[in-house]
Amino acid sequence: MAVLDQLTSQEAMDLENKYGAHNYHPLPVVLSRGEGVYVWDVEGKKYYDFLSAYSAVNQGHCHPKIVSAMVNQAQTLTLTSRAFYNDMLGTFEKYATETFGYDKLLPMNTGAEAVETALKLCRKWAYEVKGIDENEAEIVVCENNFHGRTTTIISFSNDPVARKNFGPYTKGFIKIEYDNLKALEEVLSSNTNVAGFLVEPIQGEAGVYVPTEGYLTKAKALCEKHNVLFIADEVQTGIARTGKMLAIDHENIKADILILGKALSGGAYPVSAVLANDNIMNVIKPGNHGSTFGGNPVAAAVGMAALQVIKDEKLAENAQILGELFRAELSKFIETSNIVNGVRGKGLLNAILINDDEESETAWNICMALRDNGLLAKPTHGNIIRFAPPLVMTKEQLLDCVAIITKTLKQFEV
Repeated sequence: MAVLDQLTSQEAMDLENKYGAHNYHPLPVVLSRGEGVYVWDVEGKKYYDFLSAYSAVNQGHCHPKIVSAMVNQAQTLTLTSRAFYNDMLGTFEKYATETFGYDKLLPMNTGAEAVETALKLCRKWAYEVKGIDENEAEIVVCENNFHGRTTTIISFSNDPVARKNFGPYTKGFIKIEYDNLKALEEVLSSNTNVAGFLVEPIQGEAGVYVPTEGYLTKAKALCEKHNVLFIADEVQTGIARTGKMLAIDHENIKADILILGKALSGGAYPVSAVLANDNIMNVIKPGNHGSTFGGNPVAAAVGMAALQVIKDEKLAENAQILGELFRAELSKFIETSNIVNGVRGKGLLNAILINDDEESETAWNICMALRDNGLLAKPTHGNIIRFAPPLVMTKEQLLDCVAIITKTLKQFEV
């Protein structure tokens, strides 16, 4: 078979299974093209994308403005490393810091890299500014978190699949219950070595768990009281996904350290970033941290275009309106449903709770049926299905998707 021959879906899956590591369990569909809210498989069947590459494709697949920025820059200069300046990075840093209201940006490539960067930044600040004894700093995290799968990050995960047989684990983390202010207050009051509190404004991988209203505001106030950095992981929830530019914007708070990724590039290219003000970011000196590709010219061009599309097309506002419509329409169905217990979310980051236990295959089977009916989604935590379409979706398209989802769910009613 020639390298450029068109593969069938089965041939493509067989190749991955034979030659690729089995670190994912994909839905059996092989995609070859995307545009806006749609993707097509290699046989030409069209689907609504209701996952958006885990919210990386908020601006829609292959957005022409983002692709154009990427192509134009790729034809000019792709990489210098940070051994030299390039003429795009500073412009991107200025644009992004002004967009989010911070003094400085540290560019990286992936979400997990950005989280690792934030952890290092927090610890260095703890020793050099807060005055914690070296190697004694601790960072508070939440149970059922998902911040990536690097060795340090899985050290404070409680997902056995991510953790088992990858030890020894990195020390320096304290786990508390999510959405529990009393637990946070207790640990901050009793431990003067706490440097930061790392939190997802909405726990996406845990099943789109939305905390109690006011939780983030009060958590930020507790951090301020105890001189602890509030670190918001907005890799999945940021860039308009929840109906605001950032999920923490719903409570009008500002993180001390902000972590961005995924839709910072519109899904076109790996771009992530950590943002903070000078009193925190200035502890980083030459040689303390870096990345050969972080801040490359293509990433800078793509990042600016991706943010501009969000603003120009008012995608946060669209996510807010369509998210309310989606939950309202699904709630009507759920009132008389035996298979779904509820729907939850903010903006266009939502999930439905399947009436079965986590070990069952019901949610997976529903996603297989959704695929057959022209809509792609994936389960998370066994009995929860996450729904996160591109934010360029129209009202008519959304209602069409609701019809597909309810039609499919009816096939599983007891």
